[in-house]
Amino acid sequence: MTELKIPKRLTTALVNSLTAGVVPRVGLEFIAVGRKPEVESILRDMDNIAEGGAAFRLITGRYGSGKSFLLQIIRNYAMDRDFVVADADLSPERRLVGTKGQGLATYRELMTHLSTRTRPDGGALEAILQKWIAAIQQDIMQETGMRPDDPALNDRVELQIYAVTNDMQNLVHGFDFAKVLAAYWNGYKLGDDDRKGAALRWLRGEVPTKTEARKDLGVGVIIDDDNWYEYMKLWSEFTAAIGYKGLLLFIDEGVNLYKITNSVSRQSNYEKLLTMFNDTMQGKAEHLGIYMGGTPQFVEDERRGLFSYDALRSRLIDGRYGSGSLKTYTSPILKLDMLSYEEILILLQKLRDIHALHFKYEAQLTDDQLIAFMQTAVNRLGAEELLTTREVVRDFMDLLHTLHQHPEATFDDLLGERATAQPQGKGTNETASDDLDDLLAEFEL
Repeated sequence: MTELKIPKRLTTALVNSLTAGVVPRVGLEFIAVGRKPEVESILRDMDNIAEGGAAFRLITGRYGSGKSFLLQIIRNYAMDRDFVVADADLSPERRLVGTKGQGLATYRELMTHLSTRTRPDGGALEAILQKWIAAIQQDIMQETGMRPDDPALNDRVELQIYAVTNDMQNLVHGFDFAKVLAAYWNGYKLGDDDRKGAALRWLRGEVPTKTEARKDLGVGVIIDDDNWYEYMKLWSEFTAAIGYKGLLLFIDEGVNLYKITNSVSRQSNYEKLLTMFNDTMQGKAEHLGIYMGGTPQFVEDERRGLFSYDALRSRLIDGRYGSGSLKTYTSPILKLDMLSYEEILILLQKLRDIHALHFKYEAQLTDDQLIAFMQTAVNRLGAEELLTTREVVRDFMDLLHTLHQHPEATFDDLLGERATAQPQGKGTNETASDDLDDLLAEFEL
């Protein structure tokens, strides 16, 4: 077997996150299995976005089916391809629209998590602006032979900055956006930290009143609940103008929109989602990708879900031919099935080896023991309907930790205790067991 070579920093993140049942931010490539057609479909989206197009996808699946994992791995792929990315989880405090600033709260969360390849953990706003200015300075010095201390350099840089911002002034809110970028440059040029700070606060959506914006920056608008999405479209155009491929937004936990009890508020959020969908589909947004994760219920419930809003339902519903088993992966909705037993076995093999590498011991569990573990999992009452990849992974990590920390314990003892503690299911679970028997034969174990 090829010896695994994974940095300790990544094995630590993987072990800690998977033990807690949450998706790791890093190292996902070492545990990724399946999802090849979904990933390839979104990578095609990225090619289109880099060329000036836009994309909108809803990624749906049951809790624990891998939605968040897919969003996270696509986020990492995007940074590697030189996109700017931002992610946020919706919640009662963070929506697309709200009467108490919930839309603005989502914008702020996205801006907090603004990330690039060199700043993958968020907080990349100022780094992006500084990289832009430094790149302009470098280009001008190479072209003209100017030295960094040449007084004329700033004038040339300023001309280039205004060339980019002037192009944005024709867009909705573009004039004010450009003015704030210019204010940041002036603060940068003069070493005026207050002016730079005021510009950054405005761009992050943290200036509370128009009066304060006018006083500090000379602009009469602020980013708020009503206009925050328009500014995201500006960010996508700006990032492309300064050398990135575009901006991708990853918005998870869409089910929180479904949970809004007030029907008017819920419909307002669906209306905003429709605007985002139409903009990306009709060419009203450029260099922008929007990816939202949610449960099938959030999408398909005709009483409270997205399908309760006819304008969305007509756009999102499956076509006549590309539904059922013949998936096309070009639909706005990517429906995630649970991983197959073969894919779960491969995942368990990876986790076994990563755990051994992290804690520096020789992996002992054999592949037939992994299948026995899976057999126990699917034999639980109702497992065929209720078992998720997340549950399998958490239980398996718990098993690995127990075996490592208690050398006197054996796999058979632990699995035997677990099996006798669970009622044995019949019916559909007999089919699941048969499937695993087939898998056992297939792997010739």
